[in-house]
Amino acid sequence: MCLERGKHGFGDQSSGVTLRLSSTDKSLRIFKCLCDNGRQSVRRIAQQTGLSKSSVHRLKQAIERRGVHPESWLWETEDGRRWVRRLVVAALYPFGLKRGVGLDTLSAFFTHLRLETQVGCSPSALRHVMQALEDAALETAETWEQDGCAGGARREVIGAVDATFLERMILVCMDLRTGYLLGEEVAEDRTFATWQAVVDARLKALGTEVFYLVSDRAKALIQLAEQGLECLSRPDCFHCMHDLVKSSSLPLGQRLRQAHQELTKAKEAIARRPGPSQVDQPDPQANVLVEARQGEVTRWEEAHNTYRGLLETLSLTLPPFRLSDSAPQSTAQVESQLQATVEAIEAFAQCHQLPARPDAMTKVRKQVPALAALVDFWWQGVQQD
Repeated sequence: MCLERGKHGFGDQSSGVTLRLSSTDKSLRIFKCLCDNGRQSVRRIAQQTGLSKSSVHRLKQAIERRGVHPESWLWETEDGRRWVRRLVVAALYPFGLKRGVGLDTLSAFFTHLRLETQVGCSPSALRHVMQALEDAALETAETWEQDGCAGGARREVIGAVDATFLERMILVCMDLRTGYLLGEEVAEDRTFATWQAVVDARLKALGTEVFYLVSDRAKALIQLAEQGLECLSRPDCFHCMHDLVKSSSLPLGQRLRQAHQELTKAKEAIARRPGPSQVDQPDPQANVLVEARQGEVTRWEEAHNTYRGLLETLSLTLPPFRLSDSAPQSTAQVESQLQATVEAIEAFAQCHQLPARPDAMTKVRKQVPALAALVDFWWQGVQQD
């Protein structure tokens, strides 16, 4: 393309289109000219780049102000600027947008990397970039949805619903198969009617249905699945495991921590005795106490490992194939194994005199049939396919 400098930029002689150059593009031209030809006068640089002498003078000074660190030259190149943009977005998107890391912390991060001369690192500047990223993400998601619906790429959703509480209550719906966030709506309540309105609107927009719905077994969410969406309502395995852990994990950890503390005290008591007497006149009682404390530590460490093994067995029982020999399983088999593991966990708690949590165990037992029901449901889908 043949370019000539116009009043406001560079024009394409053949098409008459004016191409405006940003200050970044102009700086890249000036820096490349300096790299190719070494130090030159402002007039000479202006002639070679097609820029005005005032622009060259101003931008050349800006380059010199930015070049205060050994790595500064890299950011003046096209590859370097592209990498800096990627770095900023790669930090702001996962940490700022998705994890809620504060802008002051992100600002300090970029400052420690000595990028304050290359990009706006202040919290207010980063806030504008974050807003632009959020708008771009929403626009991209909307475009993808429209393209998917237009191309007929519609399939049933494996839904997960829950309410999260930030400044206000937000109803969240996700497709577990893809990890795509179908919707998040601020709401005043989480009743069945509110949930159904939120979910129906998104399903209608996407032109799809829900295969089965995973939830924390709130009554409104069970009703949403069984009556509103007319699909299988399945418990969230995480919440089931969490109910078990709440009932036993904390007291078990306290016993183990206390055993370690008592062992440390017994060893410190021996260490505080005068040196010669330790060798010449050992204290049998002190050594017996250390051995007893060590035995308690070993006992609770073994108990902790056993407990974790039971939790692992519970989670690994759920797949439609048995993991030990890859044999197919039925709902009845999975339910029987789940109930046996839950009973083993309850017996473990009683054996180690952990606090009884009958309400939590009853809640877990009620969820076992619904957890296991997915296996036969999955096999029915296989046969239908």
